[in-house]
Amino acid sequence: MKPSTTSSAATALFLALACGPVTEQQAGGDVSRSWNPNRVTEVDDVPVAAIRARIEALLDAKPRFANDEQWKHARTLYEAYEMSPLWMDDDGIIDKRSSALVDALVTASGEGLAIDGYPLMEIAAVLDTLDGTDEPDAALIARADVLLTTAYAALAEDYLTGQIDPKSVAQSWHIDPLEEKVDSSLARALRQSDMAAAIGHMRPQDFDYEMLRRKLADYRAIVRAGGWPKVPDGKRLKPGDTAPAPRLQALRTRLRAEGIEIGDSAGTTYDRSLAAGIAEFQERHAIGVDSMLGKETLDALNVPAEFRLAQIAANLERYRWLPRTLGDRYILVNVPAFRLQAFETGRKTLEMKVIVGSEFDERATPVFSDRMEFVVFQPYWNVTDNIAQNELFPQFERTGMPADYEVYTDNGVRRLRQKPGPKNSLGLVKFMFPNDFNIYLHDTPNRELFDKDVRAFSHGCIRVEKPEELAQWALGWDAERVRSAMHGSSNRHVNLPEKIPVYVAYMTAYVRNGELWFGNDLYRRDDQLARAVWDGAIPSSHAARAVEALRSITD
Repeated sequence: MKPSTTSSAATALFLALACGPVTEQQAGGDVSRSWNPNRVTEVDDVPVAAIRARIEALLDAKPRFANDEQWKHARTLYEAYEMSPLWMDDDGIIDKRSSALVDALVTASGEGLAIDGYPLMEIAAVLDTLDGTDEPDAALIARADVLLTTAYAALAEDYLTGQIDPKSVAQSWHIDPLEEKVDSSLARALRQSDMAAAIGHMRPQDFDYEMLRRKLADYRAIVRAGGWPKVPDGKRLKPGDTAPAPRLQALRTRLRAEGIEIGDSAGTTYDRSLAAGIAEFQERHAIGVDSMLGKETLDALNVPAEFRLAQIAANLERYRWLPRTLGDRYILVNVPAFRLQAFETGRKTLEMKVIVGSEFDERATPVFSDRMEFVVFQPYWNVTDNIAQNELFPQFERTGMPADYEVYTDNGVRRLRQKPGPKNSLGLVKFMFPNDFNIYLHDTPNRELFDKDVRAFSHGCIRVEKPEELAQWALGWDAERVRSAMHGSSNRHVNLPEKIPVYVAYMTAYVRNGELWFGNDLYRRDDQLARAVWDGAIPSSHAARAVEALRSITD
């Protein structure tokens, strides 16, 4: 039975699906490499026309367990296949495909996803009923199929765009999650013979995401075991100082809980082993490394394990907010890590420190993406009106304008710029990816700032540690050619051979050298998101019962 109305999205999807070859079904509850539900004529001797009518009737009312977007995706998928059942063949439910979906649903909590919203109990009940019925009717078959499709659409959307709207938790996130691609991803995966692999490819494929997912499991174990002890307050400690034995023992236990190796020494001395452990802890938590147990370090040690777990879940969610394909060549700047990485064909080829916007006076570096288009050697610094009026003009009235600055008129507006040269605030090169935020990457004459552990000093733009290497990578030039352009005598604009995607992200938990690091939450964005993802950080008892019910049916 053909639906009375078909959305434009479903029509486009159907035309796209019709372009590929359609092969015959295989026997025995499996399907060919290109699965086409339209070829099913009956299910367990029930005519497909009757099942289609029941499916269409079920789609008239959104169930409580689906949100508007998930239900829209499910409807679009059914409309593309003229309401045909998507999980059935002539012999009934396709075990391999439905089992792959069920397994993906019950293991989704390992991604930090909250699975309470999936219709797990409902699926368990309908599969149990279907399994125990020799002669299922159209209504039962349709209900089972629609439940599986709804769960499939919900899981896919969560993998592809995340569960939380960044705008709802004050993230200042301006990277498009590409919601419009969910429908095509659902349809493409549905046609594959290996459903488990198809669903798995919807989640982020980055090595960093996988490593963070593993750390989620580690921290769940810590939380379920009771967390870690609080380190008692006391005087600031430097190597050789003494402190009460219970305080130092709590410190040793706390460091070991995070996988930091500490010697077996005990007693009342803050010894070299403890100081080295604290130095490692400080490095992993974006604290200035001084090997001393001061207030900032003590506060970080006493952050509850539950919050650290929620931070991990929050950053897995941030990864899901990124597009699933970042490009063959791209740049990723992680603001809390103060680090830039360049990737080529999935491999990291360049890495360096960066300086980002400070947390004060609206100088925060925004989260966004755009494409780098050109490089400027010996750049001018066109001072923004805000910086000119509020900072530099008042300063120059007191001290006089330096020779390397000049005032010019732009469309009748008096503006300020700094001439190219070794003192220019942008250094000898800037990397431009035109965007609404007027943010770009650039060199800096203040090289000493890269020695700082916390590098949030700019007005929002991003200063790079290795500008020569970045220019070589971006342009494909050799070192001598880049060096000659950087130290040339004139301002020079060079277009890139191909535009390069640049992603400026905000990840406060990440894995480096196999160890979990917590970046500096410069802009205080973790608290709201951590609360929002808590149900994904630790599955609820209801979710655990639903998983058990489904496993008992499908195992």
